[in-house]
Amino acid sequence: MPVMNLLVAFNGSDGSVAALRYAAALAKRFDAHVTAMLAHTTHEVIDSRSRWIPREARALLEAASTGLLQDIEARFETERAALGLANALQLKGVTGRVDAVLSEAARHYDMLVVGNHSDTDDEHVTLHPDRIALLSGRPVIVVPRGYDAGADHGHAALVWDGGRAAARALSDSLRLLEDDGQVSVLTVGPRRDWPVEDLLRHLERHGVSAVHEDWPSTHPVAETLLTWCGKHDPSLLVLGAYEHSKFREDFLGGVTSEILSHTTIPVLLSH
Repeated sequence: MPVMNLLVAFNGSDGSVAALRYAAALAKRFDAHVTAMLAHTTHEVIDSRSRWIPREARALLEAASTGLLQDIEARFETERAALGLANALQLKGVTGRVDAVLSEAARHYDMLVVGNHSDTDDEHVTLHPDRIALLSGRPVIVVPRGYDAGADHGHAALVWDGGRAAARALSDSLRLLEDDGQVSVLTVGPRRDWPVEDLLRHLERHGVSAVHEDWPSTHPVAETLLTWCGKHDPSLLVLGAYEHSKFREDFLGGVTSEILSHTTIPVLLSH
C-alpha cells in the first residue's frame, strides 16, 4: 500500500510535536501529504452544568479553553515553519470526544501518527493511542515524547506470533518495511504452528532482508522486546495490538500497554 496521505494528531504536547516531526519525515520519504488534526472537547463543566455556573465564571472557562487552542495553534505554526513541507502540511481543528474523532478521521487516511499518551496533557485534548488503534481500523504509529531521530534508520522489528493481529500489522507496515529493507522478526513464547520460514520468504519476495530471533515462553514478552529494542535500536517496532480484549489487557496489564508505556522508539499498532 502506498503511503501518500498521513494524519497526525496534534495537541501541542511534546509527544505530539515528536509525532508531527516523524510524520513530516515520512512525508518527505514518500512525497506524501500530512494533515495535522487538533481534536478537542468543549469544556466538560460548561457542557454538563452550564446553567448552574455564573456568567462570569463561564466566561473565564471559555476564555481558558480558547487560550489553550490558540497556544496549540501557535506551536503548530512554529513547527510548520521549520519542517519545510509548505502546502503538503495543514492543520484542521475538530470538536468532539478526542479518541472517537481521531478514530473516525483515521479511516480516511493511510495511517495515523500520534504521540504517546501523557497524564499531564490537558484533559480536553488528551488522547489514548491504544484505544484509537482498537476503534479506527487503521494502523497507528505511536511516537514517544522526545523522539527526533527521523523515520529512515533502515532497520525495523516485527513482533510475530502468527495470529490475526500480527498478520494485520505486517500488512499495514509492509510499505515501510520494504523501504527499510531489513527486518528482525521477533517471537517470544508460543506461536501458531505454521513455519516462520514462510514469513521470512514472504518478506524476501518483497525485497526485505529478514532474520528471525526467538525466545522461550519463560521470558516475559514486553520486557524481552523492550530490552532487545534498547540494544539494537530499530527504527520501528511493528506490533499487533490486543489479541485479547482491551478490558483484559487493561485489567491484567498486557504487552501492548507495557510497550507503549516504556518504548523509546516509534511503535506501529494494528488491530
